[in-house]
Amino acid sequence: MRTIRLASLSLLCLALATGAVAATLSGPEIRGSYIESRNAEIYASHCFANSEVGITGDMAVMAWDIEQGAFKGVSLAGARVVAVVNASSTIGNPFGDPLPAKAMLIFDESTSVIQRGALAAFVKAQAGPLVANVVHTDTAPIEIDFHGNIHDRVATLVAGEIVSLETREIRDADSLCHLDDIYYQPLVGLDHAMPAFAVEQSFRGDGLGHQMREYRRSSAYLGTFTVQGS
Repeated sequence: MRTIRLASLSLLCLALATGAVAATLSGPEIRGSYIESRNAEIYASHCFANSEVGITGDMAVMAWDIEQGAFKGVSLAGARVVAVVNASSTIGNPFGDPLPAKAMLIFDESTSVIQRGALAAFVKAQAGPLVANVVHTDTAPIEIDFHGNIHDRVATLVAGEIVSLETREIRDADSLCHLDDIYYQPLVGLDHAMPAFAVEQSFRGDGLGHQMREYRRSSAYLGTFTVQGS
């Protein structure tokens, strides 16, 4: 009986130790806020959204404002990064393939070289194939401001002279057919996501061979994320 008890205790200790090691390896949770915009309506009636398929919607801007956490053993608390994607077709079209796609990463100028490597890996882990082919990187002062309560959907994103985005809530007057609803889901997994109206959105970088300048579209998302670090 004593042998069985010792064996059970040993197994319990091993399980606890394994769990502790796994927790250590997985790292602390990464938490923060997120902004996304595209050159297509994401909140629209089906008839209008279908009219854009294959014509536009091939560009997207994704921005992460990390409040806490680490990735690849590197602290990313306070770090900000923007990814700009130029796909082959409308991103999110269930009847088409947007790949291959090219991506550009913009790191906040306050981040270190080591942090930029971890941020690049983090972005690829979150956005998958859309950002697998990074053809250009840059640094710039990145400002992300939700102006108080994120649920008000009033936000601004500025990455130097490269990216700018201004959003507000979607109003009844913004409706194109009065049958509007979410047509495209966010490009990354989020705890909470809300569609928003992009008053202005632009990408003026040279890294992708294409630029974007759009006004007055229901084409943005604001949200929060919690993912496991590594």
